[in-house]
Amino acid sequence: VHLLEQKVHQTVLEINLNAITHNLRQYQQQLDPGVKLMAMVKAFSYGSGSFEIANLLQFHKVDYLAVAYADEGVELRRAGISLPIMVMNAEESSFDVMVQHNLEPELYAFSIWDAFEQYLGAMGIRNYPVHIKLDTGMRRLGFEPADIGKLCDRLQQTLAFKVQSVFSHLAASDAAEHDGFTQAQAASFLQSAERLRQATGYDFIRHIANTSAIHRHRRLQFDMVRLGIGLYGVDGHPAMQQQLRNVTTLKTTISQLKHVKAGDSVGYSRKGVAVKDSVIATVRIGYADGYPRLLSNGNGKMWVNGHLVPVIGNVCMDMTMLDITGVPAAEGDEVIVFGEQLPVGELARWAQTIAYEILTGISQRVKRVYYEE
Repeated sequence: VHLLEQKVHQTVLEINLNAITHNLRQYQQQLDPGVKLMAMVKAFSYGSGSFEIANLLQFHKVDYLAVAYADEGVELRRAGISLPIMVMNAEESSFDVMVQHNLEPELYAFSIWDAFEQYLGAMGIRNYPVHIKLDTGMRRLGFEPADIGKLCDRLQQTLAFKVQSVFSHLAASDAAEHDGFTQAQAASFLQSAERLRQATGYDFIRHIANTSAIHRHRRLQFDMVRLGIGLYGVDGHPAMQQQLRNVTTLKTTISQLKHVKAGDSVGYSRKGVAVKDSVIATVRIGYADGYPRLLSNGNGKMWVNGHLVPVIGNVCMDMTMLDITGVPAAEGDEVIVFGEQLPVGELARWAQTIAYEILTGISQRVKRVYYEE
């Protein structure tokens, strides 16, 4: 069966579910007693698959899930996920499906507040669960500190909403040089959250800590933390990274081997040139699969039969050429694009980006294969 699968899908992203569970536990062990955990499953669970990861997290009793857009939450509901789900980018066009599938929107501005309040009023719905986003320095989405007075008044006047949580996002929780800014964000957040609590007259969940803040800023865990990239095996702190297991392995195979003479060019625009008689392996992955074109011409490398070999020439849409001179290999042999032997963070560094972009950029045409050890 494995051989037949490989014949049909020779470029696959393998996801180790045991590693997800292991990483989840590593962060859970960092939590103070009573602190809840929200898991980020937006962007197809950072490229790892939506339902499959959410189902595992539900089994291990995380408290909340978060998605970017309502359609991601709808997909999870239709697949049988019953955990509370926060939608981080609620849109007016998605109000119907959010209410239909019991998804909880993030309210970040008075415009979306007004639109959702009017919608709920027209539907005769009261006390719908919402999450209020505060901007404490990220300068992305959220109510400003100057908005808090008006927000308190609106909370006291409305019957439409029940505040489930108030939260903010840290801009640089992984960077020691910005710890002062992080603490200033937290202080602003706590002050605003307390004013909102007094306005509502009831308690709600407060959360500001993302993956790196869970262990770097333990005093900021508050009532809940949001675990994102760490769940998928990547943490910017070396000590924490050592405790995590690799989750995803991107594999492909060799389509063809070619023997080229010194001076021959390889690939589009003749960008690759063999400096000596060489063996070139063409592998079944390209930029349409999510392998960045920036990795052309030796910037990127792949793992072939125990050897790290460079890309030669430009990365193509569906194929990439490797210089495997001196490496024993045959057509059909497996090639590791990233995984245990070649961390995704290293690939990201070569591509002048971050692991998030590499993981979320793996095309949907790349088959996901889930396994447990």
